[in-house]
Amino acid sequence: MYIPPHFEEADPEQIAALIAAAPLATIVAQTADGLVANHIPLIAAPGALIGHVARANDMHRLLAEGQEVLAIFRGVEGYVSPNYYPSKPEHHRHVPTWNYEVAHLHGTIAFQHDDKAKRAAVGLLTRAQERRLNGDAAWRMADAPADYMAQMLDGIVAFRITVTRVLAKAKLSQNRNARDRQGAIDGLAADGAAALSARMAAR
Repeated sequence: MYIPPHFEEADPEQIAALIAAAPLATIVAQTADGLVANHIPLIAAPGALIGHVARANDMHRLLAEGQEVLAIFRGVEGYVSPNYYPSKPEHHRHVPTWNYEVAHLHGTIAFQHDDKAKRAAVGLLTRAQERRLNGDAAWRMADAPADYMAQMLDGIVAFRITVTRVLAKAKLSQNRNARDRQGAIDGLAADGAAALSARMAAR
């Protein structure tokens, strides 16, 4: 990934926040059948990413144990018009661009077929999402009948990606002067891109 110095994101807390806010990763890997990509929600653990796939998904058959994979997390993004910049009428030396946040986590994957690993993968993901969405009324795995949950778990394969390299980029108009950057923040907010505008304002 091309990362100009002013867009490099090196803060582990910012990267962790991006993953937590946008957990649906694109996992890319090279296989005998060519490149494959799967879209899977992941949970970050110390030095690792945890997830699961349907047993019917060929991903766990196509990828070798310990194979390198790339997990891509994409945060807020949006089109930035030159019309947002107050300096545009003065010299017209602006072109459109796209602002975004993204993290690339490289690592090696290991699949886990045991019940304990599968329960942990599902439990970590649902706990995080349910608490965010439903608070004290969060759904728990124990809410489902034991035989039904066992059937559901039998239909998945857990996996763990041991992270070996992290590259992250936050392209949020840091290369603009303060007046034009504020113009982009205000313009995006006015055009309905509140999340992107807020992230830019917070940086």
